Amino acid sequence: MKALMFGWEFPPHILGGLGTASYGLTRGMSVQPDMEITFMLPKPWGDEDQSFLKIIPANKIPICWREPDWNYLNQELSGLMSTDAYYHFRNCIREDNNHIGVNGIGAVEFSGRYPNNLQEEIRNYDAVAGVVCRALDFDIIHSHDWLTYPAGIHAKNVSGKPLVIHVHATDFDRSRGNVNPVVYNIEKTGMDYADHIITVSNLTRDTVINRYHIDPAKVTTVHNAVEPLSPEIAALPSRNGTKDKIVTFLGRITMQKGPEYFVEAACRVLQRTKNVRFVMAGSGDMMEKMIRYAAYRNITDRFHFTGFLKDKEVYTMLKSSDVYIMPSVSEPFGISPLEAMQVGVPTIISKQSGCAEILRNAIKIDYWDVDALADSIYALIKYPALSNMFASKGLEEVTNLKWNDAAAKIKTVYENAIEESEKH
Repeated sequence: MKALMFGWEFPPHILGGLGTASYGLTRGMSVQPDMEITFMLPKPWGDEDQSFLKIIPANKIPICWREPDWNYLNQELSGLMSTDAYYHFRNCIREDNNHIGVNGIGAVEFSGRYPNNLQEEIRNYDAVAGVVCRALDFDIIHSHDWLTYPAGIHAKNVSGKPLVIHVHATDFDRSRGNVNPVVYNIEKTGMDYADHIITVSNLTRDTVINRYHIDPAKVTTVHNAVEPLSPEIAALPSRNGTKDKIVTFLGRITMQKGPEYFVEAACRVLQRTKNVRFVMAGSGDMMEKMIRYAAYRNITDRFHFTGFLKDKEVYTMLKSSDVYIMPSVSEPFGISPLEAMQVGVPTIISKQSGCAEILRNAIKIDYWDVDALADSIYALIKYPALSNMFASKGLEEVTNLKWNDAAAKIKTVYENAIEESEKH
């Protein structure tokens, strides 16, 4: 079975959980019997692991006919794609895309991130999908997250192959209910066109059914998992060089993640003990507000901001922590608590997170209950027996959460979607 996947992030160049999930899932899919994966990214960098899938660089695919000089073409492709592949894709151009800004080889320049002109990048990515789906042989289309739903719809309309969309989050999660109508429309259209929908939690499944008015029979929950630690990560030191306890928030500093509840809980813990430091690791549009809030609460001497962390930096931070906190207001799943538990860090999560559905050995609180959050932090840093229990039980639990199991469920979704498509 050949799957054509459309995605937006892939390690090592990721900005959040979407890239982590895309990697784990595709690795899990690759070990399923008779499974071949092609994954299109807006802007690969060339250092992605392609041992178990083939990555298509959207920024090297011609969508307008050009006759580039041979040396210039090779320079532009820069090892990400062969010249033979370039000409094959060029021969599959069927639409007039000359209204789109392209470079000398007829390809679109993508940022590979989430720029201010994101809507334009989504439309351009959709145009590239029209060429790619004509050039490749595949059995099923799989679109990851709302940014790639238009591309998936385009590929379905051209190829007639069934479309599965993967809802990693909705705008109801990202906006605390203040939904962007443009984004909602893209999400809703993708769900309507999809032959089947995969959600990362029952929490998200309920949102899809109730907020987007989708038939429940069309929606399947497949919980995320966690990658086994590499020897390099496992070998990282586990202490921080300070006698103080370290309590860590690691993630995007946005409304969705509830950072203000972490700051307020920190203030309340520090009223009871001083031998603790709080770390907010990450970046986002609420970072400056949180810096000001920590100053307002007069805890800046015990509260630290690291900025965005990547790759080994994430695990170095986690392994230096005594407690991990995820106080998300609405979290479709949340892979970072699993990563924390994986390195033996006791973890506190909000009941409003998808991972709360499957984790038994994490402390669960309502995101808004800062007293319960503060009490839980205090208990974990003051009572070693309690902390050790959550650390050991948590590690044991996440060791059994495997991407291979999630992938097997998704392959079944594929098979059913293909079978239903063939009936019609």
